[in-house]
Formats: sequence, C-alpha cells, structure tokens
Amino acid sequence: MGASRPAFSILTDHQFVASGSWFHVVPVRAPALPPGGGTSRPGSCACASGATRLRASAYREDRVSPTGPSPDLVEYAFTDVGPWVVERGDLVWLRGIDRIRARTRADVPRLLARRRLPPIGRFARVVTSLGVALAGWRLRDRGTQKSRAGLSRRLRQSFESLGSTYVKLGQIISAFDGLFPDELVEEFKRLRDQVPAEPFEAVKALVESELGRPLEAVFAEFAREPIAAASIAQVHAARLVTGEDVVVKVQRPRVGALVREDLRALAWLAPLLVGRIPVSALANPPALVELFAEQIVEELDFRLEAENMLDLAHVFAATDQRTMVVPRPHATLVTRRVLVMERLHGFAFDDVASMHASGIDTDAVLRAGLIACLEGALFYGVFHGDLHGGNLLVAPGGQTVVFDFGITGRLAEPQRLAFLRLLLSGTAGDVRGQVEALRDLGAFPSDTDIDAVMADLGLDQPVQDPTQMSADALVGELEDLVKKLLGYGARAPKDLMLFVKNLMFLNAATATLAPDLDLLAEIVHIHTYFFTHHGERIARDLGDGAVRETVDLDAVKAGMMVPPEVERLTFRDLQERRRTIIKRMGERQR
Repeated sequence: MGASRPAFSILTDHQFVASGSWFHVVPVRAPALPPGGGTSRPGSCACASGATRLRASAYREDRVSPTGPSPDLVEYAFTDVGPWVVERGDLVWLRGIDRIRARTRADVPRLLARRRLPPIGRFARVVTSLGVALAGWRLRDRGTQKSRAGLSRRLRQSFESLGSTYVKLGQIISAFDGLFPDELVEEFKRLRDQVPAEPFEAVKALVESELGRPLEAVFAEFAREPIAAASIAQVHAARLVTGEDVVVKVQRPRVGALVREDLRALAWLAPLLVGRIPVSALANPPALVELFAEQIVEELDFRLEAENMLDLAHVFAATDQRTMVVPRPHATLVTRRVLVMERLHGFAFDDVASMHASGIDTDAVLRAGLIACLEGALFYGVFHGDLHGGNLLVAPGGQTVVFDFGITGRLAEPQRLAFLRLLLSGTAGDVRGQVEALRDLGAFPSDTDIDAVMADLGLDQPVQDPTQMSADALVGELEDLVKKLLGYGARAPKDLMLFVKNLMFLNAATATLAPDLDLLAEIVHIHTYFFTHHGERIARDLGDGAVRETVDLDAVKAGMMVPPEVERLTFRDLQERRRTIIKRMGERQR
C-alpha cells in the first residue's frame, strides 16, 4: 500500500463553511493496511499507535482505479470512480439481512393491532398541540388575507413539536402538490430538511455506541452541524481516518420508541375516519396507516436502507439508466442507527439557473427520472418511495444523484403485472383494461362487475371539459362520482400510494425543470421508449397483443380532461386549467 496517509488535516474556513464548524479529533496517523486487510472481526477494531485499523477489503488501492471506471459499475449505478469498490461479499452488514427485514415486517401487525383505548398520554399531547394551533389561527388569522398561510404555518409548527412521526407525515403531505392547498404544501416542505437538529453530544454518543469505538478512531473530521436534519435522522459531513470524504446518517436517539407509540395512536384513529367524509373514505385511512407503518418501521433500520441503495443501484444499472447515480454505502460502517456512505455533490434539484449555466438539459433530467422510476416499478417491482427535492441532486455532468432510501416501494409479482397493465392500457386507450388492472391492484373488490362500473361511471362516454362546466355542474359531477365509487367499495390501492406520491412530485418538478415541455409529445416518446427497449419483456409478461404498441392520443387527452382538438399541452397549460377549475369551485362555495 505504500506510505500511510494522515488521519487528520486542518481545514480552512472556506472549506467547511457550508457544513458548519467541524469537530476536530486528536491528530493521529493511520497505519498502512496489509494487503489481506488484517484480521479484525466485523464491528471491531484492531488498534496500533492510537489509530484504528479499519477493515481494508473495500479500500485496497489495487481495486480503485484512478483512471478507469470502477469495477462495481458492472452491477451498480455508482459514480465512475469512487472512494472504494462495493463487493457484496465485503458488506458485513448484509449478513442475515433477509431475517432482519422479515422480523421488521412481522412487527407491523402487532403495532397496528386494535386496542380499546389509544396511548392516553401521547394522544392527549397530540390533541392539545393541534388544538392550540387551531385556536391561534381562529383568534388571529381566520377571516384575514393570510388565513390559509397562517393555518399552514401553525400546523407545521405543531407537527414539528410533536416529533418524528408527525414530521414524516408532514413530509408526505408536502409531496402531494395539487392535492393539498399550495400554502400547506409549501409550509410543510420546510419539514424536509429544516427540522431542529439533535445536540452534537447526543449524536457523538450514538455514533460511538453503534460503531463500538471512539469517534476519533474512525473519523479524522466530523462536522458538528449537520448538512440536513429530518424526521428520522440527520446527516453530517465527515472524513474517515483513511482519507475518504463521507456523509454520516445518524438516527435521532429516541425516535424508535416515539414512532411506535404514535403508530399505535394512528392505528386506533384510522378506522374511525372511514366513511365519515367522501375524500377520507376514498383515501383508505387504514391502508394509508398500514403503508406508513410498514415504511417507517423499516426506515428505522439503516441496514435495510443500505440494502435498498444496492437494490436500486442494481436496477438502474440493469436498465442501463446511467443518468441515475446512487452513493456507495461503506462496507463495515453501517449499523441499525448509523449509515456511512460516499459523499457526492451537485446542484439542488430546483436550481435551474445554475444547471442551465452549466449546460445541463433539465428536460432530459426530468425525462430520465420519470423513465427510471417507471422501469424499476414496472419490470423489477422496486422503486424509490420518497422522491422529493431534498433527496435529489443534479451532478455537473447531468446525472441525477438519489439519496435517502429508507422508504423503498416493493411490489409483489401480481401487483407489478397489474401496474404494468394499468399504465400501458392508459396510453393505449384501453379503459376497460385500466379498470381491470385497478381491481387487481385492490382499488375495487375482486368480485366487482367491470361492465357495471364502466356504465355507471360513464367511462364509455365522451369526457366533458371541466373548464367549460358551470360551478354547480362541476361540484355536482364530483359529488356524484365519489358517491358511486363509494358504492362500489372503491379504495386507494395501498401498493400504489407511494408511486402516486412520486408521480405527483415529478408532476410538480415539471413546473420548475420543464414548464414548457409538450406533455403529449413526451407521453408518446416514453410509450415508444418502453416498447422499443422492453417490448419482449412486455409481451412475455402480458402476452402478445395484450396492449397496443401505439399511443391513442385522443384517449390520453380524455384522461387528462382536455378537448380532442388540443394539439400541444404544456405544464403551464395544465396549471392554468387547474386554476380555472379551483376558481369555479370556489365560486360555488361562496
């Protein structure tokens, strides 16, 4: 290996101003690592001269080429040259990972089991916090021009004070642009990475406990202030004693117990919402809480997140989506509550001006993100389940860097095939095929009469343009549709909720990255792409001739509720139509 490198170096102010002040450790020198990597047991360390000898298998210089592509790119969508090479056999945290995931999933039914009473103390605190927020709004903001903004701010502050579970709920709400009021969405976006951070001493203690050694034995530098702080964890910039720049994701110390207590309260409340109001009934509150529980419980174990990183990186590589990049997880420094990974840099996902100045085609960034998201779900049943601007960067070369894999969607094979039929039937104009796919996904009971649904909902009739309807007609049509759907036992399919959330984020991202993109032409492009690149797979999965290979643009327009004579449709056009509809419904309310 040659001469050893310093395990500590002094950084000038301008080198760390973006990450806050650094926690400096006592200068030591890392010893040279033997070619075989030493004999340290996983999770332990062998020390020499005051420095820690890390497991070397992921750091051997003969496996990290400074000039050519990294060998792990054959299996994964990583950066061309990384700080280490990922090989599954070296990842000590992967041992027993299937048992860990199964045990974690088995914990969910117990948490959601119906009890006579909710956790009284926690339930009282939640009611009190939300009650104070509503009371403050009624006294100061209600009836004023800032009424909606004031209520949104107070709810955000309440959610923030209630801790991780409600912060996570707020983050979910923030991803549903267009479904919730704009003021609420914008306010709750602050919960993505502007949550108050844990004290550094608490972070240091947790990291040392999880890694089983002093902080200075592993890190030459460790930033006191986090790069970002969210509901479950916060992220710190650091440098290993072996010289690699990394980020360290650290779980909040008390979050596990708090989340489980909140899930018990939510499970008690969710069944009471069914059927109380039409929107709530269609949203399927018990299924939403079940999905939320499944995801957040897995999110509490960073070993599962690290495996999710590998799975998504493998899917991107298998589909040749090299425009998507995943950070490399460390071979040994991953535990239930600490995750060390490669540090990557790029433009914020909404920094369009800087991207354009660097020659990045933001239309292509958006298109690649949508295709990659679809390919993973449709052909592998795996997709990132929590896309939002805080989890994405755009590298100077135009690749999208994806972070935060704690929530990852996984579709069972029957659901994957139904989802594939749903999307391809939509672009091919097969309305019946869409309804059948929705039934198979759980949106309707399995014995639903598809012909009756088609006739009763008027799905075989021409679509009315909602912008041309009167306020009374528009509201009446919506109320009638909801009533009929409830009559058929319709529910939002649990397996699709995460993916729909992603699509809503990408829909909103279009306003920033590509507001003048022709959506109709883009649908044709993506449909053609799938049959060109995956035609054999589609035929094998669904059968020859099961779905038309050409796009039915009239059907696509009908699905978007635009007149057939429209030749071009941009996101700006859709936004204007939405504003018209909302304004008209507001006129009805007055």
